[in-house]
Amino acid sequence: MTPSRTDGPRRHWIERLPIARDRPWLALAATLAMAAAALLLRIMLDPLLPGGFPFLTFFPAVIITAALFGARFGGLSALLCGAASWWFFLAPDNGWTVNRGAALAFLLYVLVVGTELTIIHLLQRANANLAREREVSRSLAQTSELLFRELQHRVSNNLQVAAGLLMLQKRHIVDAQARAALDEATRRLAVIGRISRQLYNPDGNARGMRAFLEELCRDVIEASGRRDIVLRVNAEHDQPLAPDAAIPLALIVAESVSNAIEHGFAGRDAGIIDVELTRDAEGRVCVEVRDDGHGLPETFDLEDSDSLGLRIARMLAGQLSGQFALLRGSGTIARLVLPA
Repeated sequence: MTPSRTDGPRRHWIERLPIARDRPWLALAATLAMAAAALLLRIMLDPLLPGGFPFLTFFPAVIITAALFGARFGGLSALLCGAASWWFFLAPDNGWTVNRGAALAFLLYVLVVGTELTIIHLLQRANANLAREREVSRSLAQTSELLFRELQHRVSNNLQVAAGLLMLQKRHIVDAQARAALDEATRRLAVIGRISRQLYNPDGNARGMRAFLEELCRDVIEASGRRDIVLRVNAEHDQPLAPDAAIPLALIVAESVSNAIEHGFAGRDAGIIDVELTRDAEGRVCVEVRDDGHGLPETFDLEDSDSLGLRIARMLAGQLSGQFALLRGSGTIARLVLPA
């Protein structure tokens, strides 16, 4: 795939060399003009220079021509400059008569310009290959990003379909506990579906925990239908979210936010949920979900709780080698502590 010339402003100037590839007449005119300028300058400097510098101004002309217009026009410039240097400076009296000194000098000129043209040609070819590879890499990166987004979208949609099937199944169930269990399963599938869209940035890198938690909590609050709850997320020590920890962490936090909405703000018109991400002195990560709701009952004991959501939260915390606890504060504090 050849880089388009329309993307010139995004390319380094050296990647545009050689120039005028689609306008050879312009390159030819510039080559002739540069060879003539080199000859004129050499003639002007001749009275000021000692003998033995017949190619002084011609070497730069060949190099500049080859660099700007390619080795083909550089070779033409070398031919013109070589002929001019021979005629006017190497053998001005004898014309094309060959003598040993002039032949050696001209042989040196041919060797030098041949080396210059070869090096410039190889550099330009390598540069062109690099530009093509960069364009291919850019195209592959765009394709990879597109496929990645499509994968996230499909996984999320499949989970949403599974949640919808559970909701359809619920219509045929009369038992209240079974219906409640299906509601919980549907809600958790919906949470996992939303998580699958948030695990990574489009470039494939893991996301930071702060942005992940903020989007997750806003999704849970929005799904609850409450518009009177204020969410505040604070992360003093943000860090990348490990992919294998994302779903367990998200389910625990989502469960904590849902409990705050369902129990802490029951019968209330407004509330505040604070989500804080910190590190303790031992380097452990602590995620706290605090609300200013009714608080825990005096008789509440997490160990003896029959709440399926809380049991799942404790089990998932154990999978992460962490600890989950519910504490009393101005409202309720759900705390998840993960190892460093």
